[in-house]
Formats: sequence, C-alpha cells, structure tokens
Amino acid sequence: MSMPYYVGPEQMMKDKAEFAQKGIARGRSLIAVVAADGIVLVAENPSRSLHKISEIYDRIAFGGVGKYNEYDQLRVAGVRQADMKGLAYSREDVDAQSLANAYAQYVGSVFANEHMKPLEVELVVAELGAAHRQTQLYHVGYEGTITDRHDFAVLGGDSAQIADRLLATYDASNDLDLSLRGAVAALSGPDRTLSHEELEVAYLSSRNGRRCFARVTGSALEALLEQ
Repeated sequence: MSMPYYVGPEQMMKDKAEFAQKGIARGRSLIAVVAADGIVLVAENPSRSLHKISEIYDRIAFGGVGKYNEYDQLRVAGVRQADMKGLAYSREDVDAQSLANAYAQYVGSVFANEHMKPLEVELVVAELGAAHRQTQLYHVGYEGTITDRHDFAVLGGDSAQIADRLLATYDASNDLDLSLRGAVAALSGPDRTLSHEELEVAYLSSRNGRRCFARVTGSALEALLEQ
C-alpha cells in the first residue's frame, strides 16, 4: 500500500504564493493615485475592450491585474453586491470599504483552501469622498490581505520599481491632470515612452456628475499627456 502524498502547510502556502506572484508579475501594471480633486487610475493596457479599470457604483471604481477572467468575475460580483445594497438600503450606504473587505475575504478563502489554486489577481477599490465620507483607496492582495492607502497603490508587473518612481514625484496637492502625467511617467520608466494608445485611464471626479467615473480616451488623453 502506497503512502499518500503529503505537503506541509508552510510549504503549501509558499508554493501558492510563488504561483500567484509569478502569474501577476507577468501582467502589465496599474496605478491608482489620490489627487487633490479626485482619483486617477492608469493601467498599461493596449486592449480597447478588455478593461482593467471599471466603474462599480456612483463614486466607486475597480481595478484589477493578473488573470483577466478571474478579476473580471470579481468585478461583476462587486457590481451586483453594490446594486443589491443600494436597492435594499440607500445609495449612500454603498462604500468601498465593505466591497474591499468582501473581496479580501473571498480571495483569502480561495488562497487558504488546499483543494484550489490561488487566484492570480491583485485588486484596487477606490471611492471618491463626499460630504459624509472621506476618499478611500484599498489594495487587495492575492492572499486576501487588504491595505488602506492614502496616497497611491501600484499593482502587478514591476510594482516595487514603479512605486519608487512614483513616490519620488508624488504630491497630494496635484490635480488630476498632473497626477495622471506623474503616474504615466512612473509606469513608463526612464527607458521607454507609453503612448495614449497603450494606456487605459479613468478619473473619479465630482465634476463628472453623480456618476463620478469617466474614462479618458483618444485625442483627449493624447492632449493631456502632451501638456
């Protein structure tokens, strides 16, 4: 009779972490930056239909990197949860913190389950502040950790190097347009230039009306990058 295959819990968690990290690192990066007048989300993404950045609710945006089908399923689940809570209670009761906690709980439970592979995703959930609530930015890791950020979050790819470049130029008093150019410069690095066709950009801004989320594309994005 053969003995069953055994892997210790510590080794299993290590292997899962390495698997998820490799999958996420193969993808292109995403940055979310808190500006003086809103939040800008920038991703390196040449696709015009497979979005890394999306609207969740009136003042809430979602960003994901890693395996597209996995984080897109999470995006859809977040939209449904927000809609149900808004209908059952009120639109003001829908907030980024509860959504980020739900994402963290689910991603963490998958990571801890010994019968399933981990999700190869990192997520960001951003909410533009209003009179009754402050601006919120949450980074959810592949193992279910959740981090409350007050300045910016960098996901996927060479996130450590990109974060260092962004930290060197970040200023909380910058407006959305300046913050966008700083984020693009951090994504690009010193050795290349990213064109507007290689970027996916969205703003969360009260100037966009009740639904604060708006994409910046085409000639409008090109003009902003050339300033």
